[in-house]
Amino acid sequence: MRLIFLGPPGAGKGTQAKLLTERYGIPQLSTGDMLRAAVAQATEVGKRAKAVMDAGQLVSDEIVNEIVSDRIDQSDCAKGFILDGYPRTVPQAIALGKMLEGKGLKLDAVIELKVDEAALVKRMENRVAETIAAGGTVRSDDNPEAFKRRLTEYREKTAPLSEHYAGTGQLRTVDGMADVNTVTAEIEKILA
Repeated sequence: MRLIFLGPPGAGKGTQAKLLTERYGIPQLSTGDMLRAAVAQATEVGKRAKAVMDAGQLVSDEIVNEIVSDRIDQSDCAKGFILDGYPRTVPQAIALGKMLEGKGLKLDAVIELKVDEAALVKRMENRVAETIAAGGTVRSDDNPEAFKRRLTEYREKTAPLSEHYAGTGQLRTVDGMADVNTVTAEIEKILA
């Protein structure tokens, strides 16, 4: 099972991916985790990525695509994987399609968690208040202003993926505002 989850920050992608990894025994592949692992393991592409990052630049799509390609060749991905945070752009999605085709693989589904952004901001404010009330530490980017910026960035850069995957016939949508169990049940129906 090879999946992509789409949706803005706070939509519940991570929660659902965790449930599916436990149920199906497939890894959740986070772009950040893959990048850090490639650098730590000093793979050829990891060395190139490190040089770019050390220079204070953004890692190119070419390097990210190569890191993803290397990662999905690993044995724990034989039964499938869930991509988290990749692709972020339509060019990355096109590259992923070609990459998978070259490996004789295809995506089983692209699942978008549709959410109400105003409700997400309210959810974020409540989570911050609960964390503070419990004596916890709030992450620096876990505040309504930073969260609104992340939503705007998502809308501008990543949201066009919905249209791309709708055009390929692979996009399935789920109401991400429903409770966790309902969202999980809807995803299970798509995968059945």
